Amino acid sequence: MMEVRSTTILAVRKNGETVIGGDGQVTVGSSVIKHSARKIRRLYKDQVVVGFAGSAADGLALMERLEQKLEEFRGNLLRASVELAKDWRMDKYLRRLEALMLAVDKEHMLLISGNGDIIEPDEPVLGIGSGGDFARSAALALYRNTNMSAEDIVKESLRIASEICVYTNSNIVIEKL
Repeated sequence: MMEVRSTTILAVRKNGETVIGGDGQVTVGSSVIKHSARKIRRLYKDQVVVGFAGSAADGLALMERLEQKLEEFRGNLLRASVELAKDWRMDKYLRRLEALMLAVDKEHMLLISGNGDIIEPDEPVLGIGSGGDFARSAALALYRNTNMSAEDIVKESLRIASEICVYTNSNIVIEKL
Protein backbone atom coordinates (compact mmCIF):
# COMPACT_ATOMS: atom_id res chain seq x y z
CA MET A 1 0.00 0.00 0.00
CA MET A 2 1.40 3.40 -0.99
CA GLU A 3 1.60 6.11 1.61
CA VAL A 4 -0.65 9.10 1.01
CA ARG A 5 0.96 12.32 2.15
CA SER A 6 -0.78 15.57 2.59
CA THR A 7 -0.80 18.49 3.76
CA THR A 8 0.15 21.65 5.53
CA ILE A 9 -2.35 23.44 7.75
CA LEU A 10 -1.43 26.57 9.72
CA ALA A 11 -3.39 28.73 12.15
CA VAL A 12 -2.35 32.15 13.51
CA ARG A 13 -4.16 34.54 15.83
CA LYS A 14 -2.99 38.14 16.00
CA ASN A 15 -4.66 41.43 16.92
CA GLY A 16 -8.06 39.79 17.37
CA GLU A 17 -8.00 38.07 13.97
CA THR A 18 -7.72 34.30 13.61
CA VAL A 19 -6.67 32.88 10.26
CA ILE A 20 -6.29 29.27 9.20
CA GLY A 21 -4.80 28.26 5.88
CA GLY A 22 -3.81 25.14 4.04
CA ASP A 23 -2.24 24.03 0.81
CA GLY A 24 -3.98 21.94 -1.82
CA GLN A 25 -1.54 19.15 -2.64
CA VAL A 26 -2.26 15.46 -2.27
CA THR A 27 0.59 13.06 -2.95
CA VAL A 28 0.53 9.29 -3.38
CA GLY A 29 3.99 7.77 -3.31
CA SER A 30 6.18 10.03 -5.42
CA SER A 31 3.33 11.44 -7.52
CA VAL A 32 1.22 14.52 -7.00
CA ILE A 33 -2.35 13.38 -7.56
CA LYS A 34 -4.22 16.62 -6.83
CA HIS A 35 -3.19 20.26 -6.61
CA SER A 36 -6.39 21.86 -5.35
CA ALA A 37 -7.73 19.78 -2.45
CA ARG A 38 -9.67 21.77 0.13
CA LYS A 39 -8.73 20.66 3.64
CA ILE A 40 -10.32 23.50 5.59
CA ARG A 41 -14.00 23.75 6.51
CA ARG A 42 -16.28 26.06 8.44
CA LEU A 43 -18.47 24.39 11.06
CA TYR A 44 -21.20 25.32 13.53
CA LYS A 45 -22.83 28.38 12.01
CA ASP A 46 -19.47 29.49 10.54
CA GLN A 47 -18.12 30.11 14.07
CA VAL A 48 -15.51 27.32 13.98
CA VAL A 49 -12.90 26.64 11.31
CA VAL A 50 -11.23 23.24 11.09
CA GLY A 51 -8.31 21.99 9.02
CA PHE A 52 -7.09 18.42 8.81
CA ALA A 53 -3.93 16.61 7.81
CA GLY A 54 -3.62 12.92 7.09
CA SER A 55 -6.06 10.67 5.31
CA ALA A 56 -8.75 12.77 3.63
CA ALA A 57 -11.54 10.32 4.38
CA ASP A 58 -10.44 10.11 8.01
CA GLY A 59 -10.15 13.88 8.32
CA LEU A 60 -13.63 14.39 6.88
CA ALA A 61 -15.05 11.73 9.19
CA LEU A 62 -13.50 13.48 12.18
CA MET A 63 -14.84 16.85 11.05
CA GLU A 64 -18.32 15.37 10.87
CA ARG A 65 -17.95 13.99 14.41
CA LEU A 66 -16.69 17.34 15.66
CA GLU A 67 -19.61 19.09 14.02
CA GLN A 68 -22.01 16.72 15.82
CA LYS A 69 -20.27 17.49 19.12
CA LEU A 70 -20.44 21.23 18.42
CA GLU A 71 -24.19 20.92 17.87
CA GLU A 72 -24.54 18.89 21.05
CA PHE A 73 -22.59 21.43 23.11
CA ARG A 74 -24.02 24.54 21.39
CA GLY A 75 -20.78 25.67 19.76
CA ASN A 76 -18.52 25.20 22.79
CA LEU A 77 -15.35 24.22 20.91
CA LEU A 78 -13.31 23.21 23.95
CA ARG A 79 -16.03 20.92 25.34
CA ALA A 80 -16.81 19.45 21.91
CA SER A 81 -13.10 18.77 21.32
CA VAL A 82 -12.67 17.04 24.67
CA GLU A 83 -15.66 14.80 23.96
CA LEU A 84 -14.41 14.04 20.45
CA ALA A 85 -10.94 13.16 21.77
CA LYS A 86 -12.48 10.83 24.36
CA ASP A 87 -14.54 9.11 21.68
CA TRP A 88 -11.54 8.96 19.36
CA ARG A 89 -9.51 7.07 21.96
CA MET A 90 -12.28 4.68 22.99
CA ASP A 91 -14.22 3.90 19.81
CA LYS A 92 -12.87 0.94 17.77
CA TYR A 93 -13.73 2.63 14.46
CA LEU A 94 -12.37 6.06 15.37
CA ARG A 95 -9.12 4.63 16.80
CA ARG A 96 -8.14 3.53 13.31
CA LEU A 97 -8.52 6.99 11.79
CA GLU A 98 -5.24 8.58 10.78
CA ALA A 99 -5.59 12.32 10.84
CA LEU A 100 -4.84 15.40 12.93
CA MET A 101 -7.09 18.42 13.19
CA LEU A 102 -6.66 22.09 13.98
CA ALA A 103 -9.83 23.72 15.23
CA VAL A 104 -10.21 27.44 15.92
CA ASP A 105 -12.90 29.81 17.07
CA LYS A 106 -12.76 33.34 18.48
CA GLU A 107 -11.43 32.08 21.83
CA HIS A 108 -9.55 28.84 21.23
CA MET A 109 -6.92 27.39 18.94
CA LEU A 110 -6.65 23.62 19.36
CA LEU A 111 -4.68 20.72 17.96
CA ILE A 112 -6.73 17.53 18.31
CA SER A 113 -5.13 14.11 17.88
CA GLY A 114 -6.23 10.50 17.99
CA ASN A 115 -4.07 9.93 21.04
CA GLY A 116 -6.55 11.98 23.02
CA ASP A 117 -4.39 15.09 22.89
CA ILE A 118 -5.99 18.50 22.87
CA ILE A 119 -3.23 21.07 22.76
CA GLU A 120 -3.62 24.81 23.03
CA PRO A 121 -0.30 26.46 22.11
CA ASP A 122 1.65 28.87 24.32
CA GLU A 123 1.81 31.29 21.41
CA PRO A 124 -1.12 31.60 19.02
CA VAL A 125 0.52 29.68 16.16
CA LEU A 126 -0.17 26.02 15.27
CA GLY A 127 0.84 23.89 12.29
CA ILE A 128 0.15 20.28 11.30
CA GLY A 129 0.88 18.02 8.38
CA SER A 130 3.98 17.17 6.42
CA GLY A 131 4.94 20.83 6.09
CA GLY A 132 3.47 21.90 9.41
CA ASP A 133 6.78 22.33 11.23
CA PHE A 134 8.20 24.43 8.37
CA ALA A 135 5.11 26.65 8.25
CA ARG A 136 4.94 26.95 12.03
CA SER A 137 8.61 27.93 12.27
CA ALA A 138 8.20 30.62 9.63
CA ALA A 139 4.99 31.85 11.27
CA LEU A 140 6.60 32.10 14.72
CA ALA A 141 9.47 34.15 13.29
CA LEU A 142 7.07 36.48 11.49
CA TYR A 143 4.70 36.68 14.47
CA ARG A 144 7.49 37.64 16.86
CA ASN A 145 9.47 39.96 14.60
CA THR A 146 7.12 41.77 12.23
CA ASN A 147 3.94 43.79 12.22
CA MET A 148 2.36 41.57 9.58
CA SER A 149 -1.32 40.67 9.96
CA ALA A 150 -2.38 37.12 10.84
CA GLU A 151 -3.53 36.59 7.24
CA ASP A 152 -0.22 37.77 5.78
CA ILE A 153 1.73 35.60 8.23
CA VAL A 154 -0.29 32.52 7.23
CA LYS A 155 0.11 33.21 3.50
CA GLU A 156 3.85 33.86 3.68
CA SER A 157 4.53 30.94 6.03
CA LEU A 158 2.63 28.50 3.81
CA ARG A 159 4.51 29.86 0.78
CA ILE A 160 7.81 29.26 2.58
CA ALA A 161 6.72 25.73 3.56
CA SER A 162 5.82 25.02 -0.08
CA GLU A 163 9.38 25.89 -1.09
CA ILE A 164 10.84 23.42 1.45
CA CYS A 165 8.39 20.53 1.77
CA VAL A 166 7.80 18.41 -1.35
CA TYR A 167 4.36 17.43 0.00
CA THR A 168 3.16 21.05 0.15
CA ASN A 169 2.20 23.32 -2.74
CA SER A 170 1.45 27.02 -3.04
CA ASN A 171 -2.26 26.59 -3.88
CA ILE A 172 -3.40 28.11 -0.59
CA VAL A 173 -6.90 28.32 0.89
CA ILE A 174 -7.47 30.86 3.68
CA GLU A 175 -10.37 31.22 6.14
CA LYS A 176 -10.66 34.08 8.65
CA LEU A 177 -12.56 34.55 11.88
